[in-house]
Amino acid sequence: MNNIPHIPVLLDEVLDGFSTIKEGYFVDCTLGYAGHSEAMLQTYEQIKHIGIDRDDEALAFSKKRLEAFKERSKLYKGTFANTLPTLKETPLRGLLADFGVSSLQLDKMDRGFSFESETLDMRMDTGATLSAYEVVNEYPQDKLEYILNHYGEVRSYRKVAAAIVQARSDKPIESGKELSDIICTVIPRGGKIHPATLSFQGIRIEVNNELGEIEGLLDVLEEKYKAGELDGTIVSLITFHSLEDRLVKNRYKVWATKCICDPQAMRCTCGKDNDLGKMLVRKPIVATKKELKINARSRSAKLRTFIFKRRKEDV
Repeated sequence: MNNIPHIPVLLDEVLDGFSTIKEGYFVDCTLGYAGHSEAMLQTYEQIKHIGIDRDDEALAFSKKRLEAFKERSKLYKGTFANTLPTLKETPLRGLLADFGVSSLQLDKMDRGFSFESETLDMRMDTGATLSAYEVVNEYPQDKLEYILNHYGEVRSYRKVAAAIVQARSDKPIESGKELSDIICTVIPRGGKIHPATLSFQGIRIEVNNELGEIEGLLDVLEEKYKAGELDGTIVSLITFHSLEDRLVKNRYKVWATKCICDPQAMRCTCGKDNDLGKMLVRKPIVATKKELKINARSRSAKLRTFIFKRRKEDV
């Protein structure tokens, strides 16, 4: 456990956001290598913990890392959108999700996330059927264009998709390095960001259904609150690119809306009591200069926190 493979982002800010929790369960929906979870268990001795992840390697590591807290901690394998509805533990007082890919996943060559990888995989759950290999080698060009454009926000998405299709017509693209080299023929090197970064992002999102998982998590949270299960629960979500952040921000805005009357209506008739809670702060919390020096991967992290209100009958 001396060689921790992942530095949790915005750790102090996450801990501060859950400081009012006095009892019950804290759910780490993206357990990873348990950086946030370990800090929560160390800092708040009165809470119990649930960790969810779909990566077997991460779960095995985290089980050992959290051994000292085994009486207060439970770990489950699965996606957060599918696992959260099945939890029987109550009350759920806090929930965290960090949607970033861990350093270990990115850096390990055999996971196929890296530009230098000799494999082409990118699966967070290595038991899943769809990998980057199938996406890159089997998807039609128009679908590749969609992924690169909408998920990767690649400006030259048509040219990159065409280059991939042209290259695979000779032989299958079998590694991250091959794919990276192909992309670099279209997007020239320059600046600090690798030319293949956004393309890899788009493919990774498709492979792991990342945006669908976030939507699913938000849907589950809304359903659980309306069912009376999340009164007063604090939800902190960390995103790493604009697509994720937009999903979270927009849903929080809907949840915080008090009046649902037609904007053209002469007066409010809904009672202005339709909000599910409030955003802790309107603008996302980002890494400090001090953290950026220690952990460069925190540069694009954005933390948004929503607090579900307690229903009147519970006040």
